[in-house]
Amino acid sequence: MSRANGADLGFEQEIWKAADVLRGNMDASEYKHVVLGLIFLKYISDAFEHRYQELIDEGRGYEEDRDEYTFLNIFFVPEEARWSRIAASAHTPEIGVVIDNAMHSIERENPRLKGVLPKNFARPELDKRRLGDIVDIFTNIAMKEHGDTKDILGRTYEYTLSKFAEQEGRNAGEFYTPSCVVKTLVEILEPYGGRVYDPCFGSGGMFVQSSKFVENHQGSLQDISVYGQEANPTTWKMCQMNLAIRGIEGNLGPAAADTFFNDLHPTLKADYILANPPFNMSGWGADRLQEDKRWQFGTPPANNANFAWLQHIIHHLSTKGKMGVVLANGSLSSQTSGEGEIRRKIIEADLVDCIVALPPQLFYSTQIPVSLWFINKRKKQPGKTLFIDARKMGTMVTRSLRELTDEEIKKFADTHKAFEAGTLEEEKGFCVIATTEQIAEHDYILTPGRYVGIEEEEYDGEPFEEKMTRLTSELSTLFAESAELEEEIRIRLGAIGYEV
Repeated sequence: MSRANGADLGFEQEIWKAADVLRGNMDASEYKHVVLGLIFLKYISDAFEHRYQELIDEGRGYEEDRDEYTFLNIFFVPEEARWSRIAASAHTPEIGVVIDNAMHSIERENPRLKGVLPKNFARPELDKRRLGDIVDIFTNIAMKEHGDTKDILGRTYEYTLSKFAEQEGRNAGEFYTPSCVVKTLVEILEPYGGRVYDPCFGSGGMFVQSSKFVENHQGSLQDISVYGQEANPTTWKMCQMNLAIRGIEGNLGPAAADTFFNDLHPTLKADYILANPPFNMSGWGADRLQEDKRWQFGTPPANNANFAWLQHIIHHLSTKGKMGVVLANGSLSSQTSGEGEIRRKIIEADLVDCIVALPPQLFYSTQIPVSLWFINKRKKQPGKTLFIDARKMGTMVTRSLRELTDEEIKKFADTHKAFEAGTLEEEKGFCVIATTEQIAEHDYILTPGRYVGIEEEEYDGEPFEEKMTRLTSELSTLFAESAELEEEIRIRLGAIGYEV
């Protein structure tokens, strides 16, 4: 059974283990930017060097012509920022300054990266011996034997993000959504082409998985347009680097900004929206947004932003748009502070296409149960909603972390496709189709467990009378053995002066 994060992780693990050993006493949240910054620097330098060699081989003298790189979506890397210069300075006291200068010069040559790259490698508290050793790791490990350089560095960036999320725990929710959760959203939504939007994109996992989906289905990245917004300035920069490594052009706004108070895409109507907003966020500023046009279904409560996020996303859907969003399970059943009324109106507007209840322990940052909401402005099954109960699925990959497997994600996607096609055979305990009228009978509560029922046990073929005869005989034998053990205990206790 394969894991959703599956791919051959030999190179990524090698990088991570080696780099993590060198971390010393630095906090994971700080060290993260050292490693990710160097991965990015190595990536753009490798891409540049590959094109540079092609131009030398052509023999026309264009190897320093900036346009020969940018038209192929390759960042131009000035001489002082090329990896050969970094590697040569690895074990000098100036290595931090050399890297910072490289980052500055790359930003000057590539406006898209202005203000994005980390430039604090020269700070005194960063051990320069360790920094040089990390540079050596990237210099000395042969990448070609692991696959295409661009792909492997992209995978390494993603894998390293997940490992830092694991180390940072609760704070990881600001920048990382488990890839198996993102993949589930993408496989069900199927973003083949159009405008893709994430109003709280973190490190950009939704965009990366959407682009992978397009490429895996023989599409082109030119088929999708990426839009997004992120409130955390550091995370915004991480996403810019993540997308650049993947060759994804995105409109992420000029800088980080609060989605509720400074909507950077006010007129956007997206074809696909994927999001993992902060769970149960309080103090989000409801008092200053009482009459906002986004609250089509009711004003969200001040103590919980779940339905503010949901309505913001619905507001940005095109007339044929689809969305998948991760929300805490309270959003499925809460009746307080007007949330039940907002949910009722959304259901009665026939927008809820599918609800998936996820298993626990999928997230590094929280143990609270969560679900996926899928909303569709143009449902293929009007008046009906698919419920999937996946709470018992997934595989524990550590003592505290669970992952959905590729096979399970495929089962979710296939179930949804069958639902849309009108061919789904309901499976008790796993999936069921409910009408809006049936949901109304449950007070507009969307908890899948209310609808799917209890899984039927598979019939083993043994007639009931024969099974009962066998089981009672086995029970009688166990009783007899128990009586013998009790008597043995009495005898042994009596031998040492104790009576029972």
